[in-house]
Amino acid sequence: MTHEFTNIKNKVIYPELSYKITGILFEAHNKLGRFCREIQYGNLLEIEFKKSGLHFEREKVLPINTIINDRSNKVDFIIKNKILLDIKAKKFINKEDYFQMIRYLKASKIKLGLIVNFRNTYIKPKRVINLN
Repeated sequence: MTHEFTNIKNKVIYPELSYKITGILFEAHNKLGRFCREIQYGNLLEIEFKKSGLHFEREKVLPINTIINDRSNKVDFIIKNKILLDIKAKKFINKEDYFQMIRYLKASKIKLGLIVNFRNTYIKPKRVINLN
């Protein structure tokens, strides 16, 4: 294991902001439950982010130099230009969701992404780190 990787592995990226976002995610899950659509969770999160004073962009298109289709990389939220948030409402988060987040992180040059699946009984936001 390289020294650089060890330092990244042992350091929590944006702990206060992540904690605040996670609290809002839990609040949204408590309000809407498990069986809404992604758009409904996104709409509620937008309201809650505004209430909390968090600067965000919703459904931001992220550029990829090798792809002309501008709808191919659209992240649900960019929060404070530091954290990407991808919301899901499906049975399971799978490896394609992780690969998608990694693609978003590389395209945006942002260090941290969160994937949250509102379909779970208890939400557990997954942290994805951009090592590049």
